[in-house]
Amino acid sequence: MAKSRKARILVIDDALEMAATLADGLCDRGYEAVAEASGSVAVQRLKTEPWDAVVTDLRMPEVDGMAILATSKSLAADRPVLVMTAYGAVDSAVESIRQGAYHYLTKPFKIEELALFVGRALEESALRLETQSLQRTLQDQFGLSHVLGSSAAMQRVRDVAQRVAPTDATVLLLGETGTGKGLLAQAIHSLSPRSKRRLVKLNCAAVPEALLESELFGHLRGSFTGATADHPGLFVEADGGTLFLDEIGEMSPLLQAKLLHVLETGSVRPVGSTTERSVDVRIISATHRDLSARVLTGAFREDLRYRLDVLSIELPPLRERNDDIPELLEHFLGVARARHPSSPVQRISPAAVTALLKYRWPGNVRELAHLVERLTLLSNAAEVPLGLLPASIVNPSSESRLSFSGDVIPVRLLHHQYATWALQQTSGHRARAAEKLGVDVKTLRSWLEFDPERQSNEQSED
Repeated sequence: MAKSRKARILVIDDALEMAATLADGLCDRGYEAVAEASGSVAVQRLKTEPWDAVVTDLRMPEVDGMAILATSKSLAADRPVLVMTAYGAVDSAVESIRQGAYHYLTKPFKIEELALFVGRALEESALRLETQSLQRTLQDQFGLSHVLGSSAAMQRVRDVAQRVAPTDATVLLLGETGTGKGLLAQAIHSLSPRSKRRLVKLNCAAVPEALLESELFGHLRGSFTGATADHPGLFVEADGGTLFLDEIGEMSPLLQAKLLHVLETGSVRPVGSTTERSVDVRIISATHRDLSARVLTGAFREDLRYRLDVLSIELPPLRERNDDIPELLEHFLGVARARHPSSPVQRISPAAVTALLKYRWPGNVRELAHLVERLTLLSNAAEVPLGLLPASIVNPSSESRLSFSGDVIPVRLLHHQYATWALQQTSGHRARAAEKLGVDVKTLRSWLEFDPERQSNEQSED
C-alpha cells in the first residue's frame, strides 16, 4: 500500500532561526515543513512549488506577511495561511483574517499550538476540496450536458435553465409525459447553490390524496389511524435544498391551498400539530396538463399557479425535434450496452433509423430510451434490423385505424376495458398505464373500478 503524501508547509520568518525551529517542530509531527527567511524568495517559491499550507510572520522587510497572504490566495484560494504577529500588532493580525488568513498566533506560542491549528486548517481545506470535487461530479452526472439535443428548441431550454438555476425562483416545467422534465429539474438543482443539500422528489399523481398531505407536510404520532410515529414530511427533508413536485396539476384544491400557504409564509404545519416550522425550500414543479385550462374549470387555483409559474420552461415533444433522434439513439445505445455488456448490438441499421425518424413518439424521449434497451436485449446481431422494430413504428398507420363491430356499448364500459388492457400492457404498473393513457391515476382507478355486471343488473331492473 502506497504511503499517503505528507502535507508540505512553507514557514516564513525574517528571523531564520525562528522559522527553522517552527519547521523542525512541524516535521517532528509528520509534516514536510520548509523554513524561509526572505519574503521575496518565499513569493517565488509559492509560484513555483506545491504547498498545502503557509505559516508567515506579518512584519518583515521588503515583502511582508500581508503580501505573502495576497500572493498565496491569488495562486490557490483554498490554501490555508496562518500568520504570526507580536503582541503589539494584533490589529494587523485581525486585518489579515479579514483578508482571508485562516488564523493568527501571537508570539510567543508553543509549537503544539501551531501544530493544532495547522492540522485543523489542512482538514478543513481537504473537506472543501472534497466538497468541490463532489460538486463537479454532481454537475457532470446530472448537469445540463445530460439534457440532450442540439436542436434550437433544446438549446433554448438549456439556456433558460442555465440562467434560472443559480437563483431561488420557483420554476414550472411544462411538457408532455416523457419529455424529460424530471431530468431537467435535477440539472437545475445540481447547478444551484442548493446542490450541496437534497433534491427531494414527489409525484403528486402517484400518492393517494389521503396520504399526500402528511407526505408533504408531515404528521404527529397519533394524528390519524396508522400514525404510529412522527413523520417530518418532504418539506422538512428538503430544508435548505429543492423540492420537485411532479404532476402538480393533479393536486387537490385543499392541498393546493396548503401548498400556497407554505410558499407565502415559508413555514409548514404537520398534520395534528398546532405549531408551524420554518423551512427554506426551493420549489420546482412540473405538469403535462394545461394549468390555465384547469384554472378556468376551477380544478387549479389561479393564485397558486402564479406562485409556481415565476418562470416556466416548456420541453418540446420529440416529434417536434426529430433532428435530435440520432444523438439520442447514440446516447441510449451506449447506456444500454453498458447495462447489458453481453449484447452484440453495436449500431442501428439505416433503415431502422429512417423509420424511427418518421415515428410520432407519443411517449417521447422515455419511449425512445425504453425501445433502445429492448432492441439491445433482443437483437442477435451487431446491427439492429428494421424487422426488429415494433409494427406500430414500422407501419404506424395500421395501428392508428380503429374498427368497430357488434353492439354499441356504454362509454364507461369502453373505458373499463381499455384501462384493463392498458394495465396488462404495463405489467400492472398503474402510474405508467395512466401516463400512456394521458390521464391521472385517479381517473384510471375510477375506470378500473367500474363494474360492468352491476351496471347490467341495474339496467335490467329499470
